[in-house]
Amino acid sequence: MIKADLHIHTTFSGDSEICPDTLIARVQQAGMDCIAVADHNTTAGALELQALSPPFKVIISEEILTREGEIIGLFLSGTIPPGLSPEEAIRRIHAQGGLACVPHPFDRFRSSAMQEGTLERIAASIDIVEIANARTFPIQDLSRPLKYAKKYHKPACAGSDSHTLPEVGRAFVEMPDFNMPGDFLQALSQGIIHRYQASAAEQARELTGRLARKIAGRH
Repeated sequence: MIKADLHIHTTFSGDSEICPDTLIARVQQAGMDCIAVADHNTTAGALELQALSPPFKVIISEEILTREGEIIGLFLSGTIPPGLSPEEAIRRIHAQGGLACVPHPFDRFRSSAMQEGTLERIAASIDIVEIANARTFPIQDLSRPLKYAKKYHKPACAGSDSHTLPEVGRAFVEMPDFNMPGDFLQALSQGIIHRYQASAAEQARELTGRLARKIAGRH
């Protein structure tokens, strides 16, 4: 079994403090065997990290801002532009041989989270649902993503959504090892989700930081 944190941001996102070269030691310290670097609207950070030949799997990914919220493309070969419809973004992910994952669905505290109408419409074309995100505030119904994944028989995943080094590994999937996207889906279906529950003080600091970034015009 391996541990995979499937949602991490680097400085290529613009709102993350994590440089690709400093991420390597932290991933090892957190005990992760695989990560997906999913920067906002670019695969550059993931490609830079992969070029450093780290001693763990790197899934080239991107968190794409569509006209109706964000979608993550996993196993990509190049950047997909923002501003597309959700359907077109998913089509382009699949055209690269990638997998489409919905991050932090239904989250009421993120303007970038896809909500019910969109999620119901695209359910047939997505591949994975992120049911645990370490940055999702628990003062909402955290069971909705899992219920959605079960309703449409989609594999579930987890990610820390790290923007700082200490966050890496706060949510991950313990799963069988894999080689290709097809193997990944099979392995993910056997995975066990782990999520660190932040304290009230940590949540308050995170909320303050998000508000400060929003005021400053950052994600």
